[in-house]
Amino acid sequence: MQIDLLETFLDLVETRSFNRTAERLSVTQSTVSARVVALETAVGARLFVRSRAGTELSTEGLRFEPHARMLRADWNEALRAVEPAGSSAVTLRLGIQNDLAPGHIGKLVAGVKRNLTQVALYIEPDYSAQMCADLTRGALDFAILYSPKPHPDLHFASVGEMTYRLIADTARSRAEIDPATYIRGAFSPAFEEAHRQMLPELLGVPLAAGQSGIIASLLSTIGGAGFVLAETAERMVETGQFGYVADVAEVTQPIYAAMNLRNRTAKIYRRMYRIAHKHFSALSPRDDRD
Repeated sequence: MQIDLLETFLDLVETRSFNRTAERLSVTQSTVSARVVALETAVGARLFVRSRAGTELSTEGLRFEPHARMLRADWNEALRAVEPAGSSAVTLRLGIQNDLAPGHIGKLVAGVKRNLTQVALYIEPDYSAQMCADLTRGALDFAILYSPKPHPDLHFASVGEMTYRLIADTARSRAEIDPATYIRGAFSPAFEEAHRQMLPELLGVPLAAGQSGIIASLLSTIGGAGFVLAETAERMVETGQFGYVADVAEVTQPIYAAMNLRNRTAKIYRRMYRIAHKHFSALSPRDDRD
C-alpha cells in the first residue's frame, strides 16, 4: 500500500472536504478522489459517505481510522530506523517550543547525552500546533511545547512552567505604557487569554510577535514595552536601559511533554520525560524582583 493513500485518508478524516484536502496536500481534487478509490479497493470496503452535508466516515471507515494512524506512524518510524545515525542505536526527533530553544536546549541535550548515550538527536524548534501535527504523523518523536492539541494518538504530561514579565524602557506603571510603542506577545493561546484579561486596553496595538527573543530585539532597537521571558527580562533590566512595569503581574506559561500515546511507557520516552521534567520543574520564579 502506498503511504500517500493513508496520508490522504487521514487528512480527509480531519477536513471532511475533498477540496480542502486537495489544497492541504497540494494536489488536485481528482487525485484525492483517485487515492480514496484506490484505498477502498485495497481494503475492500467503502470508507467515506458523501452527501450535501459533507464527507463523513462510513462504519468501515470509522473502524479503519485507528489502524490507518498506526500504519502511518509505523511507516515513519521504519524510515527513521534506517536513517544514518553513526554509532547511535536510534535517532530521536525532538521538537521544542521556539521560545524555549535558545535558553534551554543545551541543558536538555546534555541531559540526553548523560542518560541516553546511544541516542542521536535531531532538534526542530517550532510552534505547538505544528509540533502536534508532526507528532501525529510521525515526523517528530518527542516534543516540549506550550499548547497541547488533543488527539487520540497523542499523550501529554506537564513538565513545569515558564514565567513572562513586562518590561519597558521608560514606563514603570501600567498607566505610563504608550499603546503606540507596546509590543504584544502572542506566545500561546493561554498567554493571550491571560493578557486579554489583564491588559484589555493593549489588545489592538500595531505590533505583535510570537517569540520572546523577537520582542527583546525590538525593544532593544526601537524601545517601548513588552512581555519577555523572565530570564530575558532580568538580563535586560540589569543593563539599566529597562525596568519592570511594577503594577502588572507576571504571566506563567505551562510546559508540556508530548509524544505518541503508544510510546508513553517505552523506556527511552520515560527517560526523555524525566530529563525534561527535572530541568523545567527546577526553574522557579525569583523572589528578589524589583
